[in-house]
Amino acid sequence: MLVPKKVKHRKWQSGRKSVEARKKVETRGTTVSFGSFAIKSTSQARVESKQIESARKAMQRSIGKTGRIWIRIFPDRPFTQKGAGVGMGKGKGSPEGYCVEVGPGRIIFEVDGVSEAIAREGLRKAGTKLPVKTRVVARD
Repeated sequence: MLVPKKVKHRKWQSGRKSVEARKKVETRGTTVSFGSFAIKSTSQARVESKQIESARKAMQRSIGKTGRIWIRIFPDRPFTQKGAGVGMGKGKGSPEGYCVEVGPGRIIFEVDGVSEAIAREGLRKAGTKLPVKTRVVARD
């Protein structure tokens, strides 16, 4: 799983956003840069490192050894979780893992070295493992 080597702050604040801010289209990481085909998010969500790894494994199985995969997002935001049976108010929970905020328009995975049909099928399978709505796009 992807985790940062070092973090400045062990716990982050939740960072709530308004509905308008969540619907804004991403400005960075929106073009297919490395591969021929990519998976692009069409909604907003926080993607955990476990979900990224699950999607990568599903895609790797479908694409095979000849295909090359690029992961275009990195989970650097820690999220916390309280233990079972802990009441309200007893402080913030301990860090549980890392996630990344993905907005509409962000490229998540890229693929190259395989035919279009295989690439589209692998990316479709990866998209089912993620909490965002996705679509497969090709390089212009």
